[in-house]
Amino acid sequence: MRTLFTKILLWFLLTVVITSTATFYVSSIFGGFRGPGTAAARFELREARAAWELEGQAGLDRFLGRLREATGADAALTDINGLDVRGTGRDWSKAIHAPPNDFSLRSFLPFLPLVRIESGRGFTTRTQSRDRKYYFVAVYPVRDPNWSVQVPQQTWWMLGIIALLCYALARQMTSPLRKMQKTIERFGRGDFTARVNSRRADELGQLGRTVDQMAERIEGLVKSQRRLLQDISHELRSPLARLGVAVELGRGGGDSEAAFDRIEREADRLNVLVGELIQVTRAEGDPAGLMTESLRLDDLVRVIVDDVHIEAERHHIALELDACEAEMEGNPELLRRAIENIVRNAIRYSPDGGRVQVSLKRIGALYRISVRDFGQGVPDEALAHLFDPFYRVEKDRGRTSGGVGLGLAIAKRAVELHRGAMRASNQRPGLLVEIELPAPSVMPAQEPALTSSALR
Repeated sequence: MRTLFTKILLWFLLTVVITSTATFYVSSIFGGFRGPGTAAARFELREARAAWELEGQAGLDRFLGRLREATGADAALTDINGLDVRGTGRDWSKAIHAPPNDFSLRSFLPFLPLVRIESGRGFTTRTQSRDRKYYFVAVYPVRDPNWSVQVPQQTWWMLGIIALLCYALARQMTSPLRKMQKTIERFGRGDFTARVNSRRADELGQLGRTVDQMAERIEGLVKSQRRLLQDISHELRSPLARLGVAVELGRGGGDSEAAFDRIEREADRLNVLVGELIQVTRAEGDPAGLMTESLRLDDLVRVIVDDVHIEAERHHIALELDACEAEMEGNPELLRRAIENIVRNAIRYSPDGGRVQVSLKRIGALYRISVRDFGQGVPDEALAHLFDPFYRVEKDRGRTSGGVGLGLAIAKRAVELHRGAMRASNQRPGLLVEIELPAPSVMPAQEPALTSSALR
């Protein structure tokens, strides 16, 4: 009884047996059981009385004979005192006034639907006419004077069919659970590719697909964690090695000033790396715990463009802003970091004297922020990995301006926390990065365009 399969199977079998037995009892009691006052007993009384009053002793004898042949009952029609009306002198008063045993357990046992249990005592019925003139008394014997159990052959067939159906139903209900158990066990042992792959359309199928979604999410997180640890190890190894060389140079009596400058630069790089790792950790938060407030997205974009204006001006890059009025619920700090990372990347990889286009538009139920530079773009095969942590286009790995490859990963996660999406595409020339954020369901009454072009 410890397994769910066994419990379901036994409960179904027990339910079928109890239901069948109860149904037979009810139908026997209210339909055909020969107890006092039942329809069968009253019918026998009416037939016996009619035979006696219309045909006399001969008619009553014929009726009682037919009843004996059909049921084996020893019956009689008596007067109010219990004497047989046929004048046989037989006194039935003891049977009439004896305590009733018609509804005892022993009386009911012969009517089990699947098993017949018989007793040598039999049972007696006595029914009085409404005018209190007659009694009809019948004693129903049994064939075997001892208790016996008889199971008809069709009963075994019924039990076999019922057991087979219950087994199939229990297996149908528990087999998906066993499959899920094995899948979760494999998953717990480190096989992150284990899946239920359920095709059922019921609740168990939905549960299996939910388990698969959870497994995919966990597999992705574990892979990201492993990749992140590998990338962190790679990124930390180089500055730490250079720090060691600079320390050795300082101790060796060389140019100590140059060695300290090198140590300072490497320490600054390590500080930037740690700071961005902290931002990645914060960006990996739970969307349910995100602190949001009502904000003007167009004002946020304009402030970011103003902040990076000096950096763009240094390289003679023109910033072009085209923004519609946009209001939404969000975390202004996370959104500021995400958009600013994209705009600064566009400035960094734009050629001197070029331009960067920033636009904010409402498209249906979304706000779309587009940032395009007019540089060389990236290889097409790099687009799928552009937002991965520590990923940098290979030719930029040696550039000091290339960063550590966390800016776009932080930006994408911040956008996803706002239930948005982020993508990049080559425009030839340049790279286009688009951010889509959910907009309020009610459109603003007016959307005046705020355009600022050629900010230098």
